Amino acid sequence: MISQTAEYALRAVVYLASQKDVPRTTAYVAEATKMPAGYLAKVMQSLCRAGLIQSRRGLNGGFLLKNQPGEITLLAIVNAVDPIRRYPECPLGIVSHGRRLCPLHRRLDEAAAMVEAAFQKTTVAELIETPREPKSCRFPIVPPPSK
Repeated sequence: MISQTAEYALRAVVYLASQKDVPRTTAYVAEATKMPAGYLAKVMQSLCRAGLIQSRRGLNGGFLLKNQPGEITLLAIVNAVDPIRRYPECPLGIVSHGRRLCPLHRRLDEAAAMVEAAFQKTTVAELIETPREPKSCRFPIVPPPSK
């Protein structure tokens, strides 16, 4: 439904939100979230450009959320790196179709609209505040302190 890039962005932002204003380096986030550091660095740049996270230089530098978790929607994160594909007109370029989508593309567009709506009304705060079952998803994983 969403790309791996979008999933990485979501995981990174949720992880940063769980860190309570403690800057985390790309390497630290990558280790904690089980993502490749090189690819994550590109994702983090996109999130910075979109104004969702900020970077701090220096000894205690790293990435932080730019706003409170309750102000960041999942749709904003996804749109920053790889927006959900919509079908405003015939994706095959058939001129006679114009804005009338075939049944397949109409259903795909409707599904994308539902995902967008769900992501627009869901904030990062909701994801980090939801209690987890003991045996459910163990994300985010806190890596051991660096040596």
